[in-house]
Order: sequence, then C-alpha cells, then structure tokens
Amino acid sequence: MNKADVLLGLQWGDEGKGKIVDVLTPSYDIIARFQGGPNAGHTLEFNGIKHVLHTIPSGIFHPTAINVVGNGVVIDPVIFKKEIDALKALGVDVTTKLVISKRAHLILPTHRLIDAASEAAKGKNKIGSTLKGIGPTYMDKTGRNGLRVGDIETNEFREKYNTLVDKHKQLLSFYNYDYNLAELEPAWFAAIESLKELQFIDTEHYINNAVMSGKRVLAEGAQGSLLDVDFGSYPFVTSSNTICAGACNGLGIAPNRIGNVIGIFKAYCTRVGSGPFPTELDNEVGEKIRQIGREFGSTTGRSRRTGWLDIPALKYAIMINGVTELMMMKADVLSDFENIEICTHYNYNGQVIDYLPYNIDPQYLKPITTTVKGWHCDLTKINHKDQLPAELRDYVTFIEKATSTPITIVSVGPDRSQTIKM
Repeated sequence: MNKADVLLGLQWGDEGKGKIVDVLTPSYDIIARFQGGPNAGHTLEFNGIKHVLHTIPSGIFHPTAINVVGNGVVIDPVIFKKEIDALKALGVDVTTKLVISKRAHLILPTHRLIDAASEAAKGKNKIGSTLKGIGPTYMDKTGRNGLRVGDIETNEFREKYNTLVDKHKQLLSFYNYDYNLAELEPAWFAAIESLKELQFIDTEHYINNAVMSGKRVLAEGAQGSLLDVDFGSYPFVTSSNTICAGACNGLGIAPNRIGNVIGIFKAYCTRVGSGPFPTELDNEVGEKIRQIGREFGSTTGRSRRTGWLDIPALKYAIMINGVTELMMMKADVLSDFENIEICTHYNYNGQVIDYLPYNIDPQYLKPITTTVKGWHCDLTKINHKDQLPAELRDYVTFIEKATSTPITIVSVGPDRSQTIKM
C-alpha cells in the first residue's frame, strides 16, 4: 500500500523545511501544504537566488511536481497574489502546477485588523503574533463563521463576506481600534479575481486518489511542533496543529496512510516572538549564533532568539510526531565554536528529568547541559559525508543515540547543493 510521507519542523519553526522540501521534491509527484498560512516563511536558495514562499508549497520550482494548498491552510488572497506574481516573473507555470482546496479558509482584511487590535490590547502579554490575521481566521473556522475558497464560486459569496465583516466590525468596536477598511478592500477583491485563474479542487479526493494510484506524496508542514496549538508552549503557539496528526485533518488522509515522518531540526535552537525557551542564550554567544546564522524572520524580519540544542524538547517532538528520520540543518553556523553545549536534562522544580513537562516557564525549569568539542572548520564547501570533521560526526552520533532516531541529512549551507546525505 502506497503512503504519503510527512515533513515537519521539530522546534519553534524556522528549521529549514523549505530548503529540504526543495531538495526532496524530485522524488515526489505531489507536495501538499497542510496547515498554517502566510505567517510561514519557507526560504529556498539555488542558482545564487533566494526565494521566500509564504503559502505556496516549496516544490513549486520543480517542473514535474504538483503543489497542493490543503484544506487546513488559511489563505490571504493579497499575499497569495504577490507570491504568484513573483513566481510568474521567474517563468514558473503556476496555473498548471498549483491547486487549492475548496475547503481552505480565506483571511479577510478584517481578520488582520482584529489580529492587530487584539495583540495591541494584550500589552506586555503579547504572544508575538505575525499580525497576518491567522488566529482570527482559525477562530472563525472553529466558530463556524468562516469564508472558504469554495464560496468564491457561489452566488452568495459577497453576501457571506458582508455578514462576516459585520461581525468583525462589532468586535473591532469592542477594541476601540482605529481602521480604514475601505482602503484595504479593493486589493482584496482584485486578488480574489486573480485566484480564480487557479484550479479549486476537492483536495481530499485528489490526494487519496493519488496515493491509491501509486503517486508519491509529501505533506509539508509550516511553523514547528513546539508551536502546535495543543502540544506547544501554549498560549505562545500558532493557531493550528503543526504536528504529524495535522497532516491527516489538514489534507484528509487517514493515519494508516502516513508513511515516513521526516523531522527537521537545527543544530541549535531558535524562537521568534514571546514564550518560554529553556536553552535561550541571551548573551554574546546567542548574538554570535544570530549573526552567523542570519537568524532574522523571513516573514517579519524580527530577530530570532537563539539557544543551544535541547534534547528533551527534540525527543518530545519526535515522540508526538512518530518521526522516522531526522535531518539536521545549519551545522555550518556552529563552525566558529571551540565548544558546544547540548541540553540533555532539565532541573524541574528541583528534580532532574529528561522529558518536556507541561510547564516550561523559566521559574520552574532550568536546562542541564553537557559540553562537546566543536568542529571549528568551514563546512560550506564539503560535498560528501566522508569529508565531515570527526567532531561533527560525533555530534550527529550523540543526537542519534539520545533520540534513538537516525539523522539522514546534514545541511552545511543555505543552497540546495549544500546538503550532505548521511
């Protein structure tokens, strides 16, 4: 029985999923995004050019793969149109290579306004939203008020839009938030028209038929496992299920149709926005990692917080996702360090534990680290595993033993060519 593989991030997002999807796409017929929205920023680099995708799957640059935006994704038509225009300018034939689920929800201009108003009202308790309207759109989805891509093809589209906007206006008056909707609507409706160039399909039938007929499907996640609305560091999380189970309800595939689960992680950790971060380095070491790793958000440009690799958190993500293989990104960023710390345990309320507990707030939990020798050499020109320094191979072995999961790829630079198969 053919199965769909799933690729997802195991940390707080920004692990390098876009690059790996781009590298793996030649082995797949279909790349399908299953959750999140334009709060994602998947960066791909090849032929000396850098591309950032927000909603469109990262297989779009390959001539053969079909790219599917699944029902679990939320779409901002304005941002989507910009992405499509940028791809067309590069000669990508978007209309034949990209399909959208009729069940995917639309982000309205008022969703973005509510997001901004809500975040402003939280003051110092902000969750660090990207202000793209994601949270309010998922709230309307679960509150059964949402507007979906399939509604665009109906006669009641404008009426449904107006009904939802009227609800949003009441909410905005509660926040006492100043806005000008008339300024935002023309671009939104123009983008809706351009969306109609693409094929809207029942992606659940499409994906299942593809799997049944022997096609290879890769489900692409956005954000990271530790931002999952159920299993992440709530409330500092995203609004969707970023874990492997999210691929089932975000595409309509059954659990027994999931094949390999590929987990992507960085050789260290980063986090954007607010929320607890056990191994955070709020010092010159953290700043050094940030500068070498260019750790600035591809969607927001915000500085990412940095820290050492966290094994208990990684094991947790491997467990809840059923990860079958690991891929380690950005090994090259740690090349300047004589010694590297790895968090192996936590001190949790005075007790030593090796798992991620319910509350990871710093007042309860402190990391316990071990020191390993750094590789202290430039990795970016290496193109075979035999050329990797012994210290890096030891680092890989240490992680494999600690997590009981094989590492099959080590990335030594941002370009698709800088990918070492282990």
